[in-house]
Amino acid sequence: MAAFILRRLGVLGVILFGSSFILYNLAAISGDPLEQLRLSSEPNRDFLIASLTRELQLDVPPPARYFLWLKGVFGIFVGNPNFGTGRDGALVSHSLALAIPVTIRLVLAATIFAIVLGITIGVITALRQYSRFDYAMTFVSFLLFSLPVFWVAVLLKEYLAISFNNFLRDPHVPLGWILVIGIASGVFWASIIGGTRRTFWIVFASALSIAIALVSTFSASGWFLNPGLGPIVVFGLSVGIAYGVTQLSVGLTNRAALKSSLTMAALALIMYYPANWVFDNHAGSISIILMAAFTVGAAVIAGLMFSKIDRMPIIRTTILTALLSGGLIIVDKFMQTWKPYMETDAINYRPVPTIGQRSDLLSTDNWWLSSLDIVTHLFLPTLALTLISFAGYIRYSRGTLLEVLNQDYIRTARAKGLTERTVIMRHAFRNTMIPLTTIMVVDFAGVIGGALITESVFGWSGMGTLFRNGLLGYDLNLLMGVFFVTASLSVVANLVADLLYSALDPRIRVGGA
Repeated sequence: MAAFILRRLGVLGVILFGSSFILYNLAAISGDPLEQLRLSSEPNRDFLIASLTRELQLDVPPPARYFLWLKGVFGIFVGNPNFGTGRDGALVSHSLALAIPVTIRLVLAATIFAIVLGITIGVITALRQYSRFDYAMTFVSFLLFSLPVFWVAVLLKEYLAISFNNFLRDPHVPLGWILVIGIASGVFWASIIGGTRRTFWIVFASALSIAIALVSTFSASGWFLNPGLGPIVVFGLSVGIAYGVTQLSVGLTNRAALKSSLTMAALALIMYYPANWVFDNHAGSISIILMAAFTVGAAVIAGLMFSKIDRMPIIRTTILTALLSGGLIIVDKFMQTWKPYMETDAINYRPVPTIGQRSDLLSTDNWWLSSLDIVTHLFLPTLALTLISFAGYIRYSRGTLLEVLNQDYIRTARAKGLTERTVIMRHAFRNTMIPLTTIMVVDFAGVIGGALITESVFGWSGMGTLFRNGLLGYDLNLLMGVFFVTASLSVVANLVADLLYSALDPRIRVGGA
């Protein structure tokens, strides 16, 4: 294994060197940073040309200049990398340090949501092949996959920002919209659950009634201006999470896992008010991390108490239930912050922004208000990227799972009498993840590369913006700095994908001859 990793690192290093050399020389030859100065009529034109030539080392041929740049990059091995200076006079390393966190905040959440939603819906469509839900999701996935992200972003700005902000002036949902929402909810849940025609209509009627009742209650009570869940709703949702996670993980027949998961739902109810006290008096990321650690510890103890054998699956199920239930309390706290956030002068009842990374006029020491401001600015760009990205995961996961389900070992597993949940989750799904691994790893590596179009539409300044500035401004050092970071992550992602193959499929031995 060690020899394989060293060999791959050597090959990837050669690839990185060759690609950076080609890009550097092509960019240096194709652009002329002195073009505007040569056409200038300023009296100090010659001085500016000489100064910029000396600063950017333009008197050195591009191939030799590349190795001067590479010498500074090699300083990364001694903890002092030097990517040079941009045309604005700022160090490229400083510009990268400012842009990378912005890009991670923008793209990481969208990538995670796209992977989770895409794979989940893809698996469901494969299991419901040729059903109404399968046809609907196939149509939606192809539609979203073909749409340009800038057009989706503009639509989201119009309807989920401008129109929603206008709606909050008088948050009353018309009867027509209530019926549309109810019908959409009924069709969605009835299609997912499936079954006979009788089951379809029962689920449709139930989901329709519940959706109409909820939306009507929200509209009449002014919930959109002062939302919240409360301890009873948190407990009810936690119980639903406990049943859902247990069914997907080990099956409801595993009573020990179900009991330990339901214990976490009860713990969410017990800890609701203490957690809110901590959030009010000790707000911050540290408090959330400590409470998450406490939640995981309690889940492990509950799993050990209820399990006698095969403890790891039960503990894993309990931890996941506990974290999701605890997340509901955090969501409820953000909902409680919604009303005071809208009432601030900086927001003035228009909480969904269309541009920027945060509200510059919002001046507050309240951690929850500041965090909610960041979340609202993330909402539209994250949704735009998720809608475009998760469509591909739906198609890939559906096609791969259908192929796996036709394999001989799946028929053998069913012939042995294994439950359908065990066949799907423990045998088919694991092998489905093998081809998806490459896409997932590369997508995570591309997080740092930024989203140029999305950043432009929503006014963010991340890695995509730096790349555009370097390309259009003939800023070679800035362009190469962005390339080095993104290319390094891409080649490392390929190595990680190879290692994950061996973890997902024991037959693959990456260290073999």
